[in-house]
Amino acid sequence: YRPLLDPKRTMQALSDVKAHIEAGLCRELNLTMVRVPLIVEAGSGVNDMLDRDGSRTPVSFQCGLGLETPLNAEIVQAATKWKRMALQTFDCAPGEGICTDMRAIRKDYFLDHDHSAYVDQWDWERAITPEDRNLGFLTDVVRRIWKVIWEAEAQVQERFPELNDSRYPSLPEELTFVHAEDLLARYPDLPRKAREERLLEEHPAVFIYGIGWPLADGHPHELRAADYDDWVTETVSADGRPMHGLNGDILVWNPVTRRRHELSSMGIRVTAESLMQQLQLAGQLELADQPYHQAILNDRIPLSIGGGIGQSRVYMLLLRKAHIGEVEVSVWPEALRQICADRNIHVLT
Repeated sequence: YRPLLDPKRTMQALSDVKAHIEAGLCRELNLTMVRVPLIVEAGSGVNDMLDRDGSRTPVSFQCGLGLETPLNAEIVQAATKWKRMALQTFDCAPGEGICTDMRAIRKDYFLDHDHSAYVDQWDWERAITPEDRNLGFLTDVVRRIWKVIWEAEAQVQERFPELNDSRYPSLPEELTFVHAEDLLARYPDLPRKAREERLLEEHPAVFIYGIGWPLADGHPHELRAADYDDWVTETVSADGRPMHGLNGDILVWNPVTRRRHELSSMGIRVTAESLMQQLQLAGQLELADQPYHQAILNDRIPLSIGGGIGQSRVYMLLLRKAHIGEVEVSVWPEALRQICADRNIHVLT
């Protein structure tokens, strides 16, 4: 492995990609860039718990010098829930939305080539109408996002010609769309990530629908939190078969790491009805009393669609990097830094 850009050129190219994608997302989805919290109150229910089993907990602390009762605060793990409430704060009508330059800490993540305790995302959210809650609308939004990423790659390769390397094919202009149920049917003997990798060998950029609903083997493609994306709503496949879920992931084949590479998780958000269904299925009905959940159950915040696009994941892919630490500054074990250095991978610390 030899990086195509040195650290200085990497930062220049990274800034170029960041500006292009933020402008592109705002243009394609009619979004406005807004400020986003790093810290939320622990009891608000606004923090993202990432999964259903409660194993990945946020960094928490008390703050408020001089207060009789200090505030119980948490560093966000994502802005998923905050964004939906913020649509009302910023007076977004259906068809309008917000985009954020989000920073978070996920202390319970594994630390590997594309995971870090430090997280940066373009977290976005857009208000919708009841009529927009369908697979056709979701698909159109996904295609618009992909257009922005595809154009960003073309632009950065033009401005930084070192990135034009025959070993690393450019992204396809179009995504392949597949439902998680069909992916299981295609590769019934493979576990989830192996299914995704096999698919990506044939189609190097895909969107997988319906993540969270139990599939034919009794297991979801992957566990998803019960209180943001809608994974229970019934849908119909292109050939008329019943399916579930109004959400999904953008995955690509990374030609540098030669592995699956997740760029985005997104979906149409829960309604009052689907929230209660998902909380019940997840065994988390006690969450319904939290302020965020009450706002959904009492129709005090807009219907919406939203998602997170991993910034460092995108930079890593488009700038042909072998490790996420080449495009972001975080903490890494000494053993990992040494292993990387031995392979000419220089992580930032």
